[in-house]
Amino acid sequence: MKKIVVASDSFKGSVSSAEVAECAEIAIHRVFPDCEVVKIPVGDGGEGTVETLIAALGGESVSCAVHDPLMRPIEAVYGILGDRRTAVIEMAAASGLTCVTMPERNPLLTTTYGTGELIKDALNRGCRNFLIGIGGSATNDGGTGMLQALGFRFLDKAGNELGSGGQILSQIYTVDRSEVLPQLRESLFTIACDVSNPFYGEQGAAYVFARQKGADDAMIRLLDEGLRNFAEVIERTAGIEVNKISGAGAAGGLGGGFVAFLKGTLKPGIRMVLEALRFDEQIQGADLIITGEGKLDQQTCMGKTPLGVLRAAMEQDIPVIVLGGSVMEVDLLNASGFLAVLPLLPYPVSLEQAMDKDFTKGNIMRALEQQLRVIRYYRK
Repeated sequence: MKKIVVASDSFKGSVSSAEVAECAEIAIHRVFPDCEVVKIPVGDGGEGTVETLIAALGGESVSCAVHDPLMRPIEAVYGILGDRRTAVIEMAAASGLTCVTMPERNPLLTTTYGTGELIKDALNRGCRNFLIGIGGSATNDGGTGMLQALGFRFLDKAGNELGSGGQILSQIYTVDRSEVLPQLRESLFTIACDVSNPFYGEQGAAYVFARQKGADDAMIRLLDEGLRNFAEVIERTAGIEVNKISGAGAAGGLGGGFVAFLKGTLKPGIRMVLEALRFDEQIQGADLIITGEGKLDQQTCMGKTPLGVLRAAMEQDIPVIVLGGSVMEVDLLNASGFLAVLPLLPYPVSLEQAMDKDFTKGNIMRALEQQLRVIRYYRK
């Protein structure tokens, strides 16, 4: 083999994407010493997206003073890529569930304001292209907090400016854009969104996601009514039927807020990442691609990292091997188009041992080397 690409997600809690690639490279060179190995750390737009894209494209992490979902001061980190124009932001860094304790969770009160502050900081540093992951939110405010941080003002029927959180949604009557940051007019927003839920309704943001954010039945009904009202305001003032946009309900309606007010584009997370990496260009001429993640199952076939890699590879007729720490639904994975599905565990072990970094790295090298030895035999 002349060229093999390694493009794996991390095995969460065990090894990083870069470590998977390093182990794979060792195994490849044991079998094909002269093979070119192209290592491309990837992810699906969730946790780790900032580190993944900085590692692949260069750039730096930036620490910024913002507010958490309950408007308490915190430090959050985002990335600016090597072109100095692209910011990579995980909304969970400022507005995520991990920022609040279980007793503090209340989507009537929590706000995406801190996410807006991260965007504002990046705008002030010259960024005009934004790649934003919106998984893990603690909020259900339709993106109003994020927009408030960027200069949008939400007013009630009497013209009074409203506060923050999901509690304001039912009171919004109009939107004042007079103080919106002018840099936004020349900015592009690509949002990693892996759900198709609408803005409101039985499958909308409140009914599907708000309970895990601390809402009870009464709160859920109130939040849904608020999102319905906000959607009506958006249609009346901007002519956008936000509830017809697939994924508008993501992150408590933040997906819809990005589309309606910042002309954001919602894309599957892995697609956003692969496009940023120019993945199609990097894999040209490859004989094989190796991908993987910690757990391979039915969810893998619904748009996670390995499937995104597979689909890109199939466009160029490149076979793909997938590695997994835990493997289920092998028949389904094979039917998806993978050349081989490789479980890593050589024998029954405890969960603690299975997650051990050195154990996992050794298993990656062992399993992959054995598969490559078979390929080498049949390529003679």
